[in-house]
Amino acid sequence: MDCKKVKKSFRVVGIKGGGAFANFGAEVPKLAQQFLSRLDEVEHHSGTEIALFEPKKDENHLEGHFYVGLMVNEALKEVPVGMDYIEAAQAYVTTRGKIHNIDNLHNQLLKWADDQGYKRDLESHIVETYHPIENGEEEVEIYLPIHI
Repeated sequence: MDCKKVKKSFRVVGIKGGGAFANFGAEVPKLAQQFLSRLDEVEHHSGTEIALFEPKKDENHLEGHFYVGLMVNEALKEVPVGMDYIEAAQAYVTTRGKIHNIDNLHNQLLKWADDQGYKRDLESHIVETYHPIENGEEEVEIYLPIHI
């Protein structure tokens, strides 16, 4: 597994969701499907699906928010009704792998970041981008925000 530190910026148009962290596995794809049904309303999109997640700060932090949407190539003058425009730019630790392996990818990236001495930024969104590959499979690229 290839882990690295990067500086990256994201421009996103998306819909906000929220609820129990334990339900994100079901709620995020459901909201993503709703968003994708409105794809034609989003100008200048790159075609890359993206999700931003509020980090779970500790075991008592049970509910959070997330955004699902698309990356856009430039800032939008008009954002479709019910959607938000978000820009995120900072340092991240990142890795990429098959979506069915997402929990393991997160755990390995957290361990790698810790081993490298990076401190997580729990005030910034975790970012995941989704990339179709052959045979109908999908890869996910995970970006965990860190302090520099």
